[in-house]
Amino acid sequence: MNICFIGGGNMATALIGGLLGKGIAAQKISVVEINADSRARLQHDFAVHAVETVTEGIAGSQIIILAVKPQQLRDVAKQLASMLSGQLLISIAAGIRAVDLSRWTNSQAIVRAMPNTPALIRSGMTGIYALPAVTGSQREEAQNILAAAGKTLWVQEEAMLDAVTAISGSGPAYVFYFIEALQRAARELGLNAEEARRLSLETFLGASKLAACSNEDVSVLRARVTSKNGTTERALLSMDANHIAEHIVQAAKAAEARAHEMGDELGDNSKGNP
Repeated sequence: MNICFIGGGNMATALIGGLLGKGIAAQKISVVEINADSRARLQHDFAVHAVETVTEGIAGSQIIILAVKPQQLRDVAKQLASMLSGQLLISIAAGIRAVDLSRWTNSQAIVRAMPNTPALIRSGMTGIYALPAVTGSQREEAQNILAAAGKTLWVQEEAMLDAVTAISGSGPAYVFYFIEALQRAARELGLNAEEARRLSLETFLGASKLAACSNEDVSVLRARVTSKNGTTERALLSMDANHIAEHIVQAAKAAEARAHEMGDELGDNSKGNP
């Protein structure tokens, strides 16, 4: 299969690197990128065919990956509409619903995906939804491409991608926020910046690995660390008193609500859109 990426930004770069790492030939991949410097970088780093125009990029491609900014996708989709002949479309643009993309492109062969930034080191988590008309073989092709950057999770209803966006799409920022706070606490407790960074990162990395490798619920792992009248209990009691868990849940719900709003704003439900 020949694959065309429209947009050569970070997520496209992550997927291209992952695909090449899985043995896909660079000659099978083309990238449409309007920025000349970015085209040169893509050609230098990956030896893929980087071009300026959509017409040149999609020629001979069976799979088209839409990796442009959400605000640009409507125009790109409408440009594609007259050029499509059954290609599978995979959109990784946040917020744009598959049903809207289908209207703009006059295509039903659409998969919508929500990756996250750890895809840049092939440790991403991507939620995926396919329109009913997508065939089993097309689903498999989408799975193989998106899995090149990490793990995947298929959802049966597109609305669930808003929840995926709130948890794993935005989730890395929550993790970084918590690590920032730990580093600040470490510095205020007398450790230097490098010590604070190392302790915070390695603790978060190790705890995450332990949770991923364990068959037990994270609540059990947490309880096992929390000795009666110990330091961990004192810290967790402080968090409970400040309703930290509730605030995290509410933050994720706010992100989910914003994802839904973006679908309305950028899609055919927005006022004034044709």
